[in-house]
Amino acid sequence: VQLVESGGGAVNLGGSLRLSCAPPEGHHTGMAWFRQASGKAREGVACMDYGDGEIFYSESVKGRFTMSRNDADNTYYLQMENVKDEDAGVYYCATDRVPFPCQIAINSPMSLDVWGQGTQVTVSS
Repeated sequence: VQLVESGGGAVNLGGSLRLSCAPPEGHHTGMAWFRQASGKAREGVACMDYGDGEIFYSESVKGRFTMSRNDADNTYYLQMENVKDEDAGVYYCATDRVPFPCQIAINSPMSLDVWGQGTQVTVSS
């Protein structure tokens, strides 16, 4: 399983950015987004459950970030709005070869074994 990420870059404080993550066609076990700022631990940001598609968000992004999926091509998105300084970092999408529970995965990144290459988000004021 290979995840291809895109969409990172520079964004102004308060601005918007959309990240994309493309898993292989037919891969449906759930998807999570994580981020890692320089010198900090990897942090779960959002996660979409396999099956019912319920989405979980970390408190730090709730109300500002929106995770979605295009059912036509199975691409996942992370729409970032009202970006803050603390949103800067490398963003990763991650999944597993079998369906996984988001409530666990979003707090335990090492529970997932398939990761994208990461995409850098830089916030400027």
